[in-house]
Amino acid sequence: MEEALIQYIPEQAVPKLLQLLDHDNLIVKVKNERKTRHGDYKRLPSGKHQITVNSNLNSYRFLITLVHEIAHFEAYKSYGRSIKPHGQEWKLTFQRLMLPFLSPDIFPYDLLPLLANHFKNPKASSDTDTKLAYALKQFDEPNDKTYIFEVPLGHTFKLYNGRMFKRGEKRVKRYECIEIKTGRLYLFNPNAEVELVTDDYE
Repeated sequence: MEEALIQYIPEQAVPKLLQLLDHDNLIVKVKNERKTRHGDYKRLPSGKHQITVNSNLNSYRFLITLVHEIAHFEAYKSYGRSIKPHGQEWKLTFQRLMLPFLSPDIFPYDLLPLLANHFKNPKASSDTDTKLAYALKQFDEPNDKTYIFEVPLGHTFKLYNGRMFKRGEKRVKRYECIEIKTGRLYLFNPNAEVELVTDDYE
């Protein structure tokens, strides 16, 4: 397991991370990309605990996701199963586990202020932190995706599942978008990745 994980995280983070993973009842698996999540945690019927993380994440996002899921495991051990998945117990655990990694030896300097701000009150997903998500995205492999905030007003875009939308006005933080097929209104985070449809679609 250790050898398989080392290739996915920043080199300087390896010793600290291996300490966190030193549990007989903890299983970590690297999975193919899942569109709806970066990773997950669950308690298995056997009594062991399993963490999965997507293989396509860049090394910084992979590390954050892995520590996020380890925090679920540690919170379960410390507080029991009755706590909320992303409640205060998990937040405090995630902050404590992540703090030793917030170093220029591990993360680029321009990410550190964004990470420090995020971990004042960590959310269920770093994707909801628009500035941090956008900064982390700069370390991904190039792809043909576009962010919602880059889609021109009134233009059409497509999600990974083929659903088509037309971009509308921005509310306070999110964008109103109309689904072409149903006419229903949806709100999108600015950093949601979509595929811009270049031809006019009616």
